[in-house]
Parts: sequence; C-alpha cells; structure tokens
Amino acid sequence: MSAQTNPTNPTAATPLRNEIEAMPDWLRRRGIGKASELSQVQRIIKQRQIHTICEEGRCPNRGECYGNKTATFLLMGPTCTRSCGFCQVDKGHAPMPLDPQEPQKVAEAVQLLGLRYVVLTSVARDDLADGGAGWFVATMNAIRDRTPDTQIEVLTADFWGGQGAQLECLQRERIATVVAAKPACYNHNIETVRRLQGRVRRGAKFERSLAVLRIVKELDSRIPTKSGLMLGHGETQDEIIEAMAELRVVDCDRLTLGQYMRPSLEHLPVQKYWTPEEFEELGALARDMGFSHVRSGPLVRSSYHAGEEG
Repeated sequence: MSAQTNPTNPTAATPLRNEIEAMPDWLRRRGIGKASELSQVQRIIKQRQIHTICEEGRCPNRGECYGNKTATFLLMGPTCTRSCGFCQVDKGHAPMPLDPQEPQKVAEAVQLLGLRYVVLTSVARDDLADGGAGWFVATMNAIRDRTPDTQIEVLTADFWGGQGAQLECLQRERIATVVAAKPACYNHNIETVRRLQGRVRRGAKFERSLAVLRIVKELDSRIPTKSGLMLGHGETQDEIIEAMAELRVVDCDRLTLGQYMRPSLEHLPVQKYWTPEEFEELGALARDMGFSHVRSGPLVRSSYHAGEEG
C-alpha cells in the first residue's frame, strides 16, 4: 500500500479529511438507524458470507431502508471486472468463483429479515459467459420459493462483455433472460451525462446503457424501467436535462438523482456539491418530463425508497 492511500499515515489522510470537512451541512451523514436493526442485518449477512451494496458501498440510507424492510444484495462476489472512477466496490484483481449456494443464502437472508422488497444487483462479471444473467434468475427463483410475496427489483450491468462481433445479440439475450423472470422493476444506471461517461464509467458507454432500458421495454413493456445519475462530476444542468430527455426517449419510467461523494483519494474528486434546492428543481423537471417515480436529493441512491411507486 502506498503512502498516498495508507489510512494510518496522517499526512496521506489530510487531503481527504480536508475534503470531508469542506462538505456542505446537508451532506453530513444522518444517523444510520437503530443499532439493533443494523447489527441484525450485518450478522445475518456475515454468517452467510453474502454481500449487500448497502454495506459494500457504505450507503448513508441503509438504516432507513433496513427499517422499511428493504435491502440491496450484491451478487457474484465483491470484486468487479470494471474500474469505474466513482465506485466504492472492490476492483483491480480477478473476481472470485461463484458460490453455488449464494442464491439460497440470499433467499434465506430475505426470509429471516422479513424483507418485503429486495433489490438484486451485482458487480460487473464480464468473465462469465452470460455476464451473470442466469445468476440473477436463479436468485430470484430461490427468493420466490421461500417468500413468494417479496417483490424483486433488479439493478444489472449492461451485459456487454464477451468476445466477437455479436455483442449486441449477446446483450439482448442476457437481458431477455432476466426480463423473462419478470422483476418488479428493471434498473440500469447511466450514472452520469453523456460527455463524462468515459472518465466516470470506464468500460461502459452511454448508448449501451440506453440500449439496456430500450430492450427491456421491447421485450416486456409492462416492466417498469429505472435509471439514475450521480451528480457532482462536472456536469451542467443542461446536460442533466438532456440525459433525462434521452432516458424518456427509451421509455424509462423511474429516475434517481443523488450527489456523488468521493470514497477515497483513489476515486474521482467532487467537482460540485449540488444544493437541495437544485435537486428539488431537477426533480420537478423530471416529473414534468413524464417520469412516474422520481427521487432527487443529495443523499438519494439508486435503491432509495425502491419499493414505493410514487
């Protein structure tokens, strides 16, 4: 570990500490919920050696979500095959083999926690033949076998990985696998505006992400689709509005807008802290554009209040 990233080196920690101290008051992390609720979830997750993006991503809303009987599970291990510049999830080395018991372990955790609404997401697994599409379905089936009334939202990668000239066909086949399992909502985040995709989302493309949402609607128009942006990478309001308009062109139904907060010095720096008033304005614009479900605020994340329809 270099001196720059060593958390025990007080000199190395100074820039990030200064950045945290400069954070606006509205981003100061709220209390994250009852200690008993947090410890119960963390114990059940740890005992089964499964992962949640709530914990891996250090989500500021996890206590609130746990209290509302919702959680977001991170499938296929904690290591991503891509290296996005904003993301807290582990990356940079080979992902772990799939745990054949993971679908059942997640289903058991859902049952024990009494979850009413579950979001299934994953690291990008470009090393797998189907990108992990079948794993989403296996986990959905396992949950439904134990708790058939639990609603399941999926938040997938773009399913673009692989070799050869037929990647568009492969992408569609993988999405079709997940769509056929009929999730309550299909989420895929564009994360940032078109101009900043290359810097923020290494390995992803704006058009590929729009294609995911378009293909879902082509395959089953009844499934609500959802996407989100993390603001603060240097985008302008006009660019945000343009991105929202492009999402509506592919019939994206739901939208989340939240503030990017730098996890470490190895991640991209924050270019701007958008104010709560600016988030309110953007949220109102999104509703006027026809999004049926909008969550817009500094601490909003893609699964925030996911089980609510309005």
